[in-house]
Amino acid sequence: DDACVTQPVSEGGLGFGTQWDAKFVHPIREAIIAPEDEARDLMTVRDALLNRYGEEAFRRIIYTESHDEVANGKARVAYEINRQHAESWESKKRSTLGATLVLTSPGIPMLFQGQELLETEWFRDTEPLDWTRLAQMPGIYRLYRDLIRLRRNADGVTRGLMGQGAEVYHLNNDLKLLTMQRWDQGGPGDSTLIVVNFANRAHDAYRVGFPASGIWRIRFNSASKLYSEDFTDYEARDVEAEARSYDGLPASAEISIGPYTGLIYSQDPGQ
Repeated sequence: DDACVTQPVSEGGLGFGTQWDAKFVHPIREAIIAPEDEARDLMTVRDALLNRYGEEAFRRIIYTESHDEVANGKARVAYEINRQHAESWESKKRSTLGATLVLTSPGIPMLFQGQELLETEWFRDTEPLDWTRLAQMPGIYRLYRDLIRLRRNADGVTRGLMGQGAEVYHLNNDLKLLTMQRWDQGGPGDSTLIVVNFANRAHDAYRVGFPASGIWRIRFNSASKLYSEDFTDYEARDVEAEARSYDGLPASAEISIGPYTGLIYSQDPGQ
C-alpha cells in the first residue's frame, strides 16, 4: 500500500515487481457486500478501480478474495452478502459483479481458490476445496472462464484489457451506474468499454459515451442465463454509437442493462 514498494531501486524504491492493492479490495468488497444500494459509494469505487503505484498499471495485484480476506473473522464474498443463503440470486449477482471488476480493471487480477465455484463460508487450510461444486455451479465457472478469456484478449477483440489506459467517464452515484474505458493503443479491437450497474434496478435506453462512433459488440453480459438459471437474462444488445458527444467522449449510444450487472463492449478489428 505504498508506491515505494514497487519503485525501482534506482529511484529510491524497494524494487519489487508488484504489490497487493488494499486500496482496491476493501472498497470493492464494501460496495458489493453492502445490503442497501444507497450505501454503495461509486466515487470510492472509481478511486479503487483507477488506483496506481506510479505510472505502471501492473504494479498492483487486484482481488476481492484472498486467504486473509476470507478468514480471520471475514468470509467469502457470496457468504458475506447472504449468510443464510450464500447461493442466492443476490450472492451470485454481486459476487460476480466483483469478479467483473477484478478482471477488467488495470492491474494483475488474482482469484482465490473456489471463487469460480461460488465456494461459501470462510477459508480453513484444514479443509480441501469442494470440487463437487463444479457440477453444481457450471454457469458461475463459465462466467469466470469467459471473463478470463476477454482479459487475455484470446479472441483479439479486447486488447485494451491488457493495456495501461483506464478512465471512468460516466458515474451516476444516484442510480449507481458507471462506465470505464480500457485501452492499449486504442481503436477497434482495442478500446473496451465496461458498464457496471451496482443497483437492483434495470435500465433501458440509458445513454453513455463511447470512444468512437460505429457498431459496438456486446462481448459479455453477466445477466445471461448461461451463468445461472435464476439470472434474468436481461437482454444487452450490440449498439451503434452515433457521433454525439457525451461523458466527454466523441460518441454515444443508448444501452440496456440488468440489475447488478456488468457489460463489456468493443468494436471488431478493422472496423
